[in-house]
This record gives sequence, structure tokens and C-alpha cells, in this order.
Amino acid sequence: MKGVTNIYSIKEAATITELSEHTIRYYTDMGLVPSLIRDKNNRRVFNQTSINWLTGIKNLRETGMFLEAIKHYISLCLLGDSTIKERADIIQSQKEKALVKLTEAQKRVAYLEKKSNTYQELINQKTASNDPLNPATWEEEAVLRNRT
Repeated sequence: MKGVTNIYSIKEAATITELSEHTIRYYTDMGLVPSLIRDKNNRRVFNQTSINWLTGIKNLRETGMFLEAIKHYISLCLLGDSTIKERADIIQSQKEKALVKLTEAQKRVAYLEKKSNTYQELINQKTASNDPLNPATWEEEAVLRNRT
């Protein structure tokens, strides 16, 4: 029906956003949900705009953005179109940070892949003598060689 606004409890908001009730309370206490509504008993209730803010916060947190930076981003959103460039710069900066983390994660995966393949070769040979993956068997030269 047109004009009908859905109001959600904190439990429903948690289900919709896949955030915990505790996290939602924390975010609202930090002032991160500008459209927060309280009912006559002072309980938090959420409309679609509140759900949208919570979803945006969740997405920014998943990128690794700190809550203080999110708070600043939200304040810029509330100022409107005049802050689009600044918000774009924030998102670009966060993207660059995420790409650095992605590269680091790819290096860790490559290391684990190499280790996993070596273990599989050892298992297939059914011999563990001079186990090259056991630090107790490493010689100084091998340690120095594996740093690069």
C-alpha cells in the first residue's frame, strides 16, 4: 500500500541486515544511524531509511573502514550533493587500502599453496625423511633461501 511505512524492531532489523542486535545498538549509540526512531517506550525502532543506513555501515565495515571514518562519511552524506567529491575520495582511498590487503592475502595464499603442494608430494612419496616443511630440520642456508 502506498504511504505505508514499515517499522521494524531491533530483532527484525538484525535479521534484515544480518548484523547482531548488539552491533546495531553499538552503531546507534555511536550516532551512526541518523534516522533512528524511538518508540513511546524509548526503544529503538527502524524504518527503511534506518535499514539503509545500517546496510551501508555494514558494507563499509566489511571493506575495513574504521567506525570513525564511517561516522565522517555519514556526516558528509547528510550534507548532500556538495560533498560528493569528498565522499568519492574516501571510497577511492578505501579501495586502494583494500587492494593492498588483497595483494597481501594473495601472497599468503600462494605461500600456503606451495606448502600444501609440498606436503602432498611428501604424502605421495610416503616418506618423511628430511622433512623440508618441519622447521626443526631446517639448516641456516635453507632458512635464508626461503626468505626471498
